Amino acid sequence: MNLREARALLADRGFRPGETSTKTFSDGSPYKVEIPSCEGPRVMTAVLEEAKNRGVTIDRVSQGSGVMMLTDGEIEEMLSLGADAGVEVCLFLGPRGSWDIGGQAKVSAAVGGVARGNDQVAASLCDAYRAVELGVRSLLVGDIGVLELLGQLKIEGELPADLVLKTSVLMPLPNAPTARLYERLGATSLNVSTDLPVPVLAEIRSVTTVPIDMYIEVPDDQGGHVRFYDVPEIVRTAAPVYLKMGLRNAPNIYPVGAHLTGTAEALGRERVRRAELILRLLAEQDEG
Repeated sequence: MNLREARALLADRGFRPGETSTKTFSDGSPYKVEIPSCEGPRVMTAVLEEAKNRGVTIDRVSQGSGVMMLTDGEIEEMLSLGADAGVEVCLFLGPRGSWDIGGQAKVSAAVGGVARGNDQVAASLCDAYRAVELGVRSLLVGDIGVLELLGQLKIEGELPADLVLKTSVLMPLPNAPTARLYERLGATSLNVSTDLPVPVLAEIRSVTTVPIDMYIEVPDDQGGHVRFYDVPEIVRTAAPVYLKMGLRNAPNIYPVGAHLTGTAEALGRERVRRAELILRLLAEQDEG
């Protein structure tokens, strides 16, 4: 089989070059803003305060240290803040390979979010049930097996039908077939690999129905790209898309605690400022 024949085979199975996306979020918007690494109530308060001061609308915050690193009271406070501000609160699940005794995750960030063995899968499920019982309706998943189990539990009615299952950047998503697989397993928000060119994003959008979320500025340990001027084309081809603001030249702060609160708050405020910059570019395009 040559490359032309291979492309024809993919096209026969529905994997064709993408075009302008006509899909939107349920409220009709083509994009929303996500602030990651919102590691607790104090950081979330700082992020929301900064957003108000800058006139930036935040639609989702996500947290990376995990459900197990938050007390019940902290989770409930974050949910209260989110309800008051109309912001989705997404919490990471469980232990992960990069914190475990295994060696592979120490040399490859791509496997950092995996659940090693059935015990870690079980721990992830415990995190999910605890979070849901406290009122959380958005979970950040770093393991494909855990994703499938949570998707099945939703179908069986064991978990709420409206529970968001957002794939982590630690689950590589570099192409349309993988995106379609993740959605079939239960993903309701797809965090794509950080280095994809716009045509590949269009290919992914052409075979998926759920929102895409992607880093516009990428943490150093995930590539360090700064893609501000790609944003108009990303929105055009990948909508509905969450524009996710990471930071270059920033420390990895997981898991956060009181010893890092000041740093986490400062990083959160700067992510909001970065969001203001990309929203200006989008407004400029609309005016043009």
